[in-house]
Amino acid sequence: MEAMNYTVRIRPAAEGGYWAEVPALPGCFTQGETLEEVTLMIRESMELYLARLLYLGESFPVERRVKKGFTFPVTVRPPRPS
Repeated sequence: MEAMNYTVRIRPAAEGGYWAEVPALPGCFTQGETLEEVTLMIRESMELYLARLLYLGESFPVERRVKKGFTFPVTVRPPRPS
């Protein structure tokens, strides 16, 4: 299976640290104390999100371009079915 590319939006949290979301994956979000931590956490959240879709036999959402906020591409390789 080929790699899927999604945009991640990271913003500072009001209480400190950062929060991240993946607009193309509704409900896929996380938070972390540092940029490194939030990046690792959102990657894991994306992998779990895609694994669930795979388990349910659903297709992966296609990226829609996000025009606001700080964004960068992240590549996640979905798990192989057992």
